[in-house]
Amino acid sequence: MKHNRGGGARRAVFTPVDTRARVETVVRRLGDAIELGLLADGEQLPGESELAGQLGVSTVTLREALMALRQQGLVTTRRGRGGGSFVSLPEDPAEERIRARLAGWGTEELRDLGDHWAAVSGAAARLAAQRTEPDDLQQLRRTLEEFAAAEDAAARSRVYGRFHVELAAAAQSARLTREQVALQTEVGALLCLVLGDDAYREEVADRHRSVISAVQDGAHDSARELAERCVKESTARLIALRLAL
Repeated sequence: MKHNRGGGARRAVFTPVDTRARVETVVRRLGDAIELGLLADGEQLPGESELAGQLGVSTVTLREALMALRQQGLVTTRRGRGGGSFVSLPEDPAEERIRARLAGWGTEELRDLGDHWAAVSGAAARLAAQRTEPDDLQQLRRTLEEFAAAEDAAARSRVYGRFHVELAAAAQSARLTREQVALQTEVGALLCLVLGDDAYREEVADRHRSVISAVQDGAHDSARELAERCVKESTARLIALRLAL
């Protein structure tokens, strides 16, 4: 089954992991990509030898990682002809569990996370404005449309995170892309708590639209500022919600 979502963001998923990596690193890389929707529900992963080669790990390490992903419900394996390993998108996390997760964060920790996220997204937007051609932004536009049409908070949070990952991919930086993926695994589920508001969904869509316009126009300072503002607003809403708990 072929999928064309994510573009450069998807390519970052299938680049070698750290040479010191253990099974946990592979599990985190693939698990994060599945949670963010960079790998589609039902999508077949490359064969073991091919995938191990792409990630720069042994087949033994890969098999252990796939076993862990199966235990987490993120991958299923089918035997026989047409078999292999397939992505299994997890069910939407329960709101109570996410609120408990938010309660585990201190407000200073959330602020620090927001600063880091804003720095990464801002740098990605600035570089994207300097490096991309208009045709390179088609995936970002499709993701924006998907976000604007998403009905439930869990879907919105996944697509919101994917937008920022793809912005880093548009910057043509594998390191920024991987950093953005890692950030989204920390903040992504929490955003379910603030993206259920339709008015805020519209506000975020407008902000993302402005980021794309600035990137397309090559307005790198404006693109950076807009991306940072979008992230900081989301972080501020999470902090306000944390204080209310």
